[in-house]
Amino acid sequence: MIPRGQTAVSEAAQEIDKLMGLHPKGFDLSLDRITRLLDVLGNPHHRLPRVIHVAGTNGKGSVTAFCRALLEAGGYGVHVHTSPHLVNWHERYRIGLKGGRGQFVDDAVFAEALRRVAEANAGQKITVFEILTAVTFLLFSEHPADAAIIEVGLGGRFDATNVISDPAVSVIMPISLDHQPYLGDRVELIAAEKAGIMKSGHAVVIGHQEYDAVLDVLMSTAERLHCPTAVFGQDYMAHEEYGRLVYQDEFGLADLPLPRLPGRHQYANAAAAIRAVKAAGFVVTEAMMEKAMNSVEWPGRLQRLTDGRLIPHAPAGAEIWVDGGHNPGAGEVIAEAMANFEEKQPRPLYLITGMINTKDPVGYFRAFVGLAEKVFCVPIRGSDAMIDPVILSNSAYDAGLVAEPMATVGEALDAIKEILDPQAPAPRILIGGSLYLVGDVLADNETPPK
Repeated sequence: MIPRGQTAVSEAAQEIDKLMGLHPKGFDLSLDRITRLLDVLGNPHHRLPRVIHVAGTNGKGSVTAFCRALLEAGGYGVHVHTSPHLVNWHERYRIGLKGGRGQFVDDAVFAEALRRVAEANAGQKITVFEILTAVTFLLFSEHPADAAIIEVGLGGRFDATNVISDPAVSVIMPISLDHQPYLGDRVELIAAEKAGIMKSGHAVVIGHQEYDAVLDVLMSTAERLHCPTAVFGQDYMAHEEYGRLVYQDEFGLADLPLPRLPGRHQYANAAAAIRAVKAAGFVVTEAMMEKAMNSVEWPGRLQRLTDGRLIPHAPAGAEIWVDGGHNPGAGEVIAEAMANFEEKQPRPLYLITGMINTKDPVGYFRAFVGLAEKVFCVPIRGSDAMIDPVILSNSAYDAGLVAEPMATVGEALDAIKEILDPQAPAPRILIGGSLYLVGDVLADNETPPK
């Protein structure tokens, strides 16, 4: 794979570099430009297989991974669009194969789609994200599959993916504060933006929500649009019982293995996926659910690193996790997972954190007070939006944690090795705060081929 920030060698990455030089970064919160471009391309978004459209502040990626695992367990071909990527651009486009696992888009196919979309745009004002979204629709419309799982980039109502007018189901995952400059500074306002992916008369599945005000907004929108709605905790649910996952909805009950993805929050994510795939009109058997729980994968979300080039920097026997969660809601979920690990096997916890300046670092760090021994703040390579490690360390202090800036993740791992009490158990280390940082870490940790 091609690490972010290094010289692009793939044909598609070179095309994207050209687009980056021509068009502005960021988002355009309207649908006018993407609608115009898609019209020139022949409206490929109207020629998709059944669409599962996913929005939310946290859990979008996980529910997407569970939906894909479920459908592939049933032999369905599944296209998947996610953003952002971790290491290379191709990760955003998984092309479904009938009767088998999908694969990331072929480089030559990707590059050609980029050129076709750029030519159709004819130099008009547009963002790169809108071009990449048009590429999603073009690729997915030209490769046969049974379903397309499409993750919202930002918000919902004005996200470029929201040109989808006929989803099989819209899925709204947990909503909390994030992207406030774009979406609003109250959870109710953010919920209203994300509810914008609901379409009149089309099924909606609502994931676990922490805030009653959020659920009120989502339910009132669904009722106004006459959407058949399934709500976590009311119409479907999941919980652990005797080391198993018990899932229940109006269709029955299933006794399943615990999901392969760690963390109790994944129980609700798995449940939302099961209910969403059913709402999309697919038959879901218990055998499919069981296979999905055992096979689901989602890199960069509570992913454990056990080998690679960074591992020797850490203390011997250290347990190293990476997670791209980057807002207060994600911080609470990840901290809960770390606390559960601590309960089962006590280890001192150290954080290595990098963040960008659209996030709430104090809110993120606050979840780890009383749990983490120390935070090492690091830069994010190649990002002009990163928070300087010194400033980020001050935010950690403001939250009640001890913190220190470091130049690299490797140096932070070395520092943990130096300060660790030799009588203490090997540490647990969480590297996160940004998907971009996790992408850098996964790229740096790769072992070169022999």
